[in-house]
Amino acid sequence: MTTEDFLEGQILLIDKPLTWSSFQAVNKLKYTLIRKYNLPKKFKIGHAGTLDPLATGLLIVCTGKFTKKITEIQAQAKEYTGTITVGATTPSYDLETEIDATFPTEHISEDLILETTKQFLGEIDQKPPVFSAIKKDGKRLYEHAREGSEVEIATRKTTIYEFEITRIALPEIDFRVKCSKGTYIRSLAYDFGLALNSGAHLTALRRTKIGDYSVENGISPEVFETNS
Repeated sequence: MTTEDFLEGQILLIDKPLTWSSFQAVNKLKYTLIRKYNLPKKFKIGHAGTLDPLATGLLIVCTGKFTKKITEIQAQAKEYTGTITVGATTPSYDLETEIDATFPTEHISEDLILETTKQFLGEIDQKPPVFSAIKKDGKRLYEHAREGSEVEIATRKTTIYEFEITRIALPEIDFRVKCSKGTYIRSLAYDFGLALNSGAHLTALRRTKIGDYSVENGISPEVFETNS
């Protein structure tokens, strides 16, 4: 690769590590490229869809003129694998916050789990988590949540194309889901717990695909730094 290649535009497939923010991953790439290819500090680079720090997997990073493709890439279907843990909820719907309530799980059978997935196929109404980056009254929802403010969150339409259960070892349920842009897998986990007449939260998440792009072809930010 040359300096001109990155300015003209590249699509980089990154396998984001656990605990890294998407911003950190992009910054790592940006400064690696600036240093190794003598690119200007205002060099354009951005990602096509945020991954939470507690999620791993595919982060698509566009450089130079290809940053214009970000909106188009973000609009494509996404695929995830992960683990839902039943019997407890957290305010953030994942492991970012502590358990705030526990629920019975004795009634949950494999048949009930498999039957319940059918409720979530197709277009559904979903309420984003209160711990999310969506703006309300000029502030991020997570800022309202950390202040302890009560905010009304509107539901939004999203589409679940595929929802497959891949392992059941209660309280853990592993899954694979293919969904539209804007789907919150944390909210899916929370709502799935409610539908099981229990509670649930997301305890692992990995994004495996965005459109035809796969994490199998991705590399970590550290490997990118070494190999660039």
